[in-house]
Amino acid sequence: MTRKLFIPGPIDVRDDVLQKMATPMIGHRSKDASVLQESISKKLQKLFYTESEILLSTSSGSGLMEGAIRSCTSKKAAVFSCGAFGDRWYKMAVTNNVKADLYKVDMGKAIDPEMVDRVLATGEYDLITIQHNETSTGITNPVEEIAEVVRKYDNIVFCVDAVSSAGGVKIEVDKLGIDILITSTQKALGLPPGMSICTFSEKAIRRAETVEFRGTYLDLLDIYKYLKKKNYQYPSTPSISHMYALDYQLDNILNEGLDNRFKRHQAMAETVRAWAIKHFKIFTDQNHLSNTLTVIENNQNINVSQLNSKLMEKGMQIANGYGDLKEKTFRISHMGDYQIEDIQYLLNTIDEILGF
Repeated sequence: MTRKLFIPGPIDVRDDVLQKMATPMIGHRSKDASVLQESISKKLQKLFYTESEILLSTSSGSGLMEGAIRSCTSKKAAVFSCGAFGDRWYKMAVTNNVKADLYKVDMGKAIDPEMVDRVLATGEYDLITIQHNETSTGITNPVEEIAEVVRKYDNIVFCVDAVSSAGGVKIEVDKLGIDILITSTQKALGLPPGMSICTFSEKAIRRAETVEFRGTYLDLLDIYKYLKKKNYQYPSTPSISHMYALDYQLDNILNEGLDNRFKRHQAMAETVRAWAIKHFKIFTDQNHLSNTLTVIENNQNINVSQLNSKLMEKGMQIANGYGDLKEKTFRISHMGDYQIEDIQYLLNTIDEILGF
C-alpha cells in the first residue's frame, strides 16, 4: 500500500515527478549535463529571489550545513539554536574543529533578534547560523528581523537552514542579505531525498578563500570554482536522476505561481492549526508558527504511536515528537504538493480514530 506521508520528510512525491528519475542516463561531463544544471540553477534563482550562484550536493541538507560552517568560518561561528537541528549545526562545527559557540533558546521559542545583536556586538564572530524552520519544534524564526541585525555587521557570513521551508515559504535571499541558504529535495520541494541545494554569495566566496581547511567533498568554494570553470559541472559525480526530477518539478512550482504556492502552504497550515487548537494545543510560540509543519502538544495524553499505527492501516502517517518531545507532542507536515483536501482528509480520519 502506498502511504501519504504527513511527516517532516520525506514527503509524498507525485508519480510524474518520480517517473522523471527514470530518464536514461547521460554522462556527467557531457554538454547535456551542463545544460541540465544551468536550467536548474536559473529556476532556483527565481524560487529563492537571488542572483547568487546555486550549488547542488548529492547529500542530505546536513551535508551543505556542514560544508557551509566549515568552508566559511575564519574566526568563529555563532550558532543560534531553537531545537535539535540548530544543535546539530553546532555539533558539525565542533567535530570539524571549527571554533563556535552555541546560543540556545527554550524549546518552542524563537531566536530573539536582540540576542543576535548582543552576540555579534562582541566582535568575536564572522559567521552565524540560523534555522529558518525548525522541524523539532515547529518554529519559523524571524529571519527578516534577524537580517536587519546582521546587516549592521559587514564581516558576518549569514547562513540559513531552510531545509524544511524553502519551496513552501517565500524567502527573498538577496533582499535579506542571506549568504548561504540551504535546503534539500525531500520536503517542500516535493522530491525524493538525496540532493541538497544552497545559494553561495560573493561574500561567502571571498570568506571561503581565506579558510585553509575546508574539507574536500563538501568544500563549497571548490564546488563553485569547478562549476564556473567547467560550465555547470561538478567535481564529483552528481545524482543525474535527481537533477532530471528537480528540473521538471521546478517547472511545476513556477507554473503554479510562487505566490499561489506560498498561499496554499499558509492555507494548509491554518487548517491544521485550527484543528489543533480545537482538540489539543499548539506547542510552538504562536507568534512564530511554521507554514510547513505544525507541532501539537499532546495535552490529551493520547498514545501517539498507537494513533500512527491506525493511520498507517488507512494509508497515512504523521510524526511523533522529536527526541525529548516524543509522545509529548506530535507533528503534522503540510508541504510540497499536498492540497487542502489532503489535509482535511487526514484530520477527519484522526477525528474518526480518536472519536472526536
